[in-house]
Amino acid sequence: MAIYGKLSDAFGPRGWWPGDTPFEVIVGAILTQNTSWQNVEKAIERLKKDSLLTPERLYDIEESILAEAIRPSGYYNVKARRLKTFMAFLFEEYGGDLSLMFSEELGPLRKDLLSINGIGPETADSILLYAGCKPIFVVDTYTKRIFSRHNFISPDTNYHETQDMFMKNLPKEVELYNEYHALIVHLGKNFCKRKPNCRDCPLFSSDFVPDTLP
Repeated sequence: MAIYGKLSDAFGPRGWWPGDTPFEVIVGAILTQNTSWQNVEKAIERLKKDSLLTPERLYDIEESILAEAIRPSGYYNVKARRLKTFMAFLFEEYGGDLSLMFSEELGPLRKDLLSINGIGPETADSILLYAGCKPIFVVDTYTKRIFSRHNFISPDTNYHETQDMFMKNLPKEVELYNEYHALIVHLGKNFCKRKPNCRDCPLFSSDFVPDTLP
């Protein structure tokens, strides 16, 4: 929480995840795999322009047409297949009703999402937290990089071990998990890069400074 406070003071509210609807958040979570958010935004704008950004349209559309629509996101054939696989799950299990899907308990729903081909822990947890408002902490490359450099975890700590560290040491609050992850992403993109800028980092003056600075 001390780290959260310093990041919050330095960066302010992040307003993440951008999206007009929970469904848009889900689509963005799948499209953002292995690409920048700028590319995802372009793909989502194309879906909106073509009136495709609804569960019904994405369920009915041919995969090849969807792939062309999301071309700016990169790996568009793979991502079209993943979107169609998710849509099949949504309609076969919940009749296309997101509110019904998110009425499920966190544990069983997370297990079901992870069973969908192409949806790993980070994507599943992003869907659960940001679209479903479920209390689960999202871990990404920035999280592991920052907290291993500050000796909270080792560089080879896996996803779920890292996630457990946060969830056991933070209040179980959706808004906190949401904002904390967004702050971590901002820190990772702007300061804790592969070649870190430690001296300008908001955490530099704290007790969490790495032993060796670049």
